[in-house]
Amino acid sequence: MTYLIAALLGVIQGLTEFLPVSSTAHLLVAGRLLGVADPAFTVMIQLGSVLAIMWIYRARIIGVLRGLPSDGGARRFAAMILVAFVPAVLAGALLGHYVQTVLYESIRVIAVTFIAGGLVMLAVERFRPAPVVLDAERTSLGRALGVGVCQVLALVPGVSRSGATIVGAMALRLDRPAAVEFSFFLAMPTMTAAFVYSLVEVRASLVAAQAAEIAIGFVAAFAAAAFVVRPFLAFVRRSGFAPFAWYRIACGIGLLMAFPAG
Repeated sequence: MTYLIAALLGVIQGLTEFLPVSSTAHLLVAGRLLGVADPAFTVMIQLGSVLAIMWIYRARIIGVLRGLPSDGGARRFAAMILVAFVPAVLAGALLGHYVQTVLYESIRVIAVTFIAGGLVMLAVERFRPAPVVLDAERTSLGRALGVGVCQVLALVPGVSRSGATIVGAMALRLDRPAAVEFSFFLAMPTMTAAFVYSLVEVRASLVAAQAAEIAIGFVAAFAAAAFVVRPFLAFVRRSGFAPFAWYRIACGIGLLMAFPAG
């Protein structure tokens, strides 16, 4: 892997991690196109995106941690995230090996889930019930659990973790910005756990010679993720999710059309 490819994959990871377009699918497809198949590299650069979202919300994270011993609001916030986090942990433990060894190898699965996810996103944008939760921190435990169940769908490549949680939250009557912020909060423990799990899986293939490529990809992923989060929130407030839905559908159709050409 060249340094340029490492930087390119890092930027792809960072830009797509928090958008509802599936960073995993983009990395898998980009890796095929570039002739790169390095799971250790992919795992390590994910940490850059995790740290970027933690950095952006560092004040809120510190406030919650400080308030846990005495602040009921902080404890409620932590409980909300924990309830939403548990379904993905259980599903990942049961299905993770199958997903990584079977589903990740199928570009056709990615194409179909791209299209299906885009259609669901358009439907929820058009027919969703009126929102009653305007602040992500006010999400009830029942709604948090519902969003967590939606996150399980993101085990399938192409579904998108952020897409599943945002669309699920909107269907559960969270306002668009609140749904996006809830997805960001939930990303922190979910992506950290996924990173630790994947690191254990690929630890034997990590070698010192990869250090420079990993460092470049990590920094690129951190910078790209930090750059995209706040503009994404502003864009969603103005325009909603339809542009991302149509992008997903176009990508899925493009992948299906590419099959005859190999």
